[in-house]
This record gives sequence, structure tokens and C-alpha cells, in this order.
Amino acid sequence: MARVFPRSLLLAVFLSGMTGSGSEPSPERPLLVRGVRATAYTHSEADHLIYGNRSALGTELRYTPEYHSVAADWSRFPLGTKFRIRGYDRVFVVDDYGSALVGTHTIDLYFPDKDRMNGWGLRWVDLEILSFGSFHESRKILAARAKNRYCLAMLASMTTDDWYQTHR
Repeated sequence: MARVFPRSLLLAVFLSGMTGSGSEPSPERPLLVRGVRATAYTHSEADHLIYGNRSALGTELRYTPEYHSVAADWSRFPLGTKFRIRGYDRVFVVDDYGSALVGTHTIDLYFPDKDRMNGWGLRWVDLEILSFGSFHESRKILAARAKNRYCLAMLASMTTDDWYQTHR
């Protein structure tokens, strides 16, 4: 059974780096995050054409039961975070970000075509976090892209010091 935590505790867990034994989620003991706004996108949308079928990592966006690409604000759901959506038998992986997601509690699910994207629409979902991604790797990638205002915003919100201003 999934454990339910308030959002403020989840943020504290993220910021602490999940130190301490037994505190990390797993497929057997997922961390439940309730009330996440879930939208959808596809690579053939006008605002995604310049990126093609590629994630922020440059890897191919995926849509399989074992790996379903997701864009998110990496300061909330860092790169590599794996989760299930309650009611769906598929593993979602954060491997992308989007400027409209920064500062929101929204995830954007990748779909390979507009019909599936439109079929998803907008939903409010509960996430079962199976494993957290890496804030460290997220910070490194975002620091290299800090000239983009949304990358800088994600970087600044996951940093408690001025490291993000000097590491470019």
C-alpha cells in the first residue's frame, strides 16, 4: 500500500536528497503524491517541432509500458524520476522539461500522435513514486542551459545558495 505524504513534506524530502535508510520509495513501497495536474504533448505540435522526437536529453521520446516519457519541472520531479499513475499499468519516467511546467505541479505526458494526446486531455492524477531521479544530474544539465529563463528558474528553485549563478 502506498504511503501518502503532504506536498510540503515531499518538497522537504526532495531538498534533503532523500538521506537516511528506509526513506526512499520503491516499487514495493511507493510514495503517493496526490492531485497532480497531468497534461499531454506530442512531438508534432507546433511548439515542439524544433525538437523533433527528442527529449531534453537528446534521447528519443518513448511510449511503451516499461518507459513512458514525461516532461516536468525538474525542481519538483528531477530527471529520472520513475512513477506510476494510479489506475494505469505503465512506468512513467521524467526525461524532458517544458517552459510552461516551471513553477507548477504539472506533468506533461508524451504521446506519439495527436489523437492519443487529445484523448488524454487534462486530468488530475495520483502518482506512485517508485524512485526519485537525480537532482545532481538535473542541476548539471540546467546549469549548462541557464541562459534560458525557464532553465535558470528551475535551477534557482532547487538551489539553496548562489551556486546556480556561478556554475555556468
